[in-house]
Amino acid sequence: MSIIKISNLQKAYGSKSVLRGIDLSVEAGQIIGYIGPNGAGKSTTIRILAGLDKNYTGDVEVLGFDVKKDPMEVKRRIGYIPEAAEIYEMLTPKEFYELVGGLQDLPWETTQKRASRLQEYLDLKYSPDQRIDTFSKGMKQKVLLISGLLHDPDLIFLDEPLAGLDANSVIRVKDLLQQLTERGKTIFYSSHIMEVVEKISDRIILLNDGKIAANGTFAEINAQAHSGSLETLFSQLTGGSAARTDFDFTADE
Repeated sequence: MSIIKISNLQKAYGSKSVLRGIDLSVEAGQIIGYIGPNGAGKSTTIRILAGLDKNYTGDVEVLGFDVKKDPMEVKRRIGYIPEAAEIYEMLTPKEFYELVGGLQDLPWETTQKRASRLQEYLDLKYSPDQRIDTFSKGMKQKVLLISGLLHDPDLIFLDEPLAGLDANSVIRVKDLLQQLTERGKTIFYSSHIMEVVEKISDRIILLNDGKIAANGTFAEINAQAHSGSLETLFSQLTGGSAARTDFDFTADE
């Protein structure tokens, strides 16, 4: 079953074209790694899929709903964790979860139990009355992850979900994403950490200059490019250089 259908998606900011004819179909129960250089249109695509931007042309369906016509129906059914979200930082995490759970019509007992389990799994520790504005970037990112999963969505969009996390936390988030897909959830995420994308993605979509440059499993894409690693493949397909270049900033002294 295709839970994401995109046909000829185009998006421009003024005279600058960001997405230039995206065609894409995503089946349920997969981890989709959506990668590309800065400015390629990754975050823009995710915002459109999440029903946050209706200023585009083309056809976009999520979970059977036309995103432009029924954005609220889409928002009720998905989880969305952006790289930099506005959090009510004067609240404690408990208060913030209560707010988010209430917006999703979750009973407080359910919100509390789910948040507690996720906090324990992600190793998020803090004093009971500690406000979010005292948290590190990594701790705030965990709060965002938890708040986006409280209502147990079937489709989860993540934009740079590993930003600010330490190595152990990255491992925990990787494991969590894999366990979610084992339960039938679909993960659509963007990340610059190529090693993670290569290891956990069932399918990788590489966006370059507003168009899809590669689409398939890592093995399928690598068989065509003979790159050896996703990092090298990324560099080849986006016009970068994977080869080492010697550099000495004291050369003119």
